[in-house]
Amino acid sequence: MSNVLEIVDSLQSKLESLLTKYELLKIENQQLLEKSEKLVQNVQVRQESLTAIENKYESLKIANAMVGSKEDKHATKLKINTLIREIDKCILQLSE
Repeated sequence: MSNVLEIVDSLQSKLESLLTKYELLKIENQQLLEKSEKLVQNVQVRQESLTAIENKYESLKIANAMVGSKEDKHATKLKINTLIREIDKCILQLSE
């Protein structure tokens, strides 16, 4: 009989320990989920910032080409020619 009580006490002790660990793991999991959400938001903000910076960079390249930068002059000329062709197509469609 004593042996059965010891087994029950041991089982109860182990169960309490497992329940405690379970609760701690639930809390840790919730904290990790919150941290993950914050990191995802941070990545999105940085991605938007990167896109804005890339757009500004492209604008600056075009502006530099217009003021005489030899590096991007060719690219700017191509872009302007493309825009002129598109405008010509639009004018042609309007005149029809």
